[in-house]
Amino acid sequence: MLHIIVLGSGAGGGFPQWNSNAPACRAARAGKIPSRSQASLAVSADGRHWFVLNASPDLRAQILATPELQAQEGVRSTPIQGVVLTNGEIDSITGLLTLREREPFRLYATSATLSQLDANPIFEAVNREIVPRLPLDGDVPIALPNKDGTPSGLTLTAFDVPGKAPLYAEHLPSQKGETIGLTLSDGRHSMVFLPACADLTPDIRARIRHADALFMEGTLWRDDEMIRAGLSPKTGLRMGHISMSGPDGIIAQLHDAPSHRIFIHINNSNPVLLPDSPERRMAEEAGWTIGEDGLHLTLGENS
Repeated sequence: MLHIIVLGSGAGGGFPQWNSNAPACRAARAGKIPSRSQASLAVSADGRHWFVLNASPDLRAQILATPELQAQEGVRSTPIQGVVLTNGEIDSITGLLTLREREPFRLYATSATLSQLDANPIFEAVNREIVPRLPLDGDVPIALPNKDGTPSGLTLTAFDVPGKAPLYAEHLPSQKGETIGLTLSDGRHSMVFLPACADLTPDIRARIRHADALFMEGTLWRDDEMIRAGLSPKTGLRMGHISMSGPDGIIAQLHDAPSHRIFIHINNSNPVLLPDSPERRMAEEAGWTIGEDGLHLTLGENS
């Protein structure tokens, strides 16, 4: 079986964002609608050995909220076997610093993302002798081992996705592998993880069609959302995100997506965060689940 836990479903800054006074953020602070930490998943084939997809700045709180990821043996231990990064954005890598307590696990990322970590000495706090950094280059399935070398039962395939460099590296030459998607499989069931995507290419759409579940970025409802709200001069595409709505949006393009189709990485400006909004209704009527922290999904449970 393929066990999946949504650790965080929000975009960078989470929801409510610390400096936002928008109505939805006020409602979340008041406990009227769910808060969301920054996007991350945990995946396992056996429900005991887990791999974390993207190490969000909220990782410590996410572990504390998820019994499956908490220490269960000895004085110190973790069921986390590895961390897989899809890019070098701040909201994907900062949680690595939470995992600096000399606890072994494997760290997987493309050479582009690993070079971004290498360039910042603060990440040397995650000791390379204890946490090996393993490159994910080439569209090749790899069997993920547990940290003791035994098979985890999971196969991982990383594939290139249209995107952009992290904000802090936009002034540098672009590198191949700056943004990737992931397919994880237990041999019978598979899921696709796309927390950032600027274009749904034919290759990406084919991977989605062959999966049993899709965890897809839902950063913005419309491409000019941040501009209209006066929050940013950038469109969604300029930030490396395809919007949910419109003729070229995710909902329209992925009408044939798997029945398990879940939006994550949802920005605090996105109206789907409001349960009674027309945008939320449109997304749900199209078969999409608006992801929330703590959502559990098990593929193969009834097969």
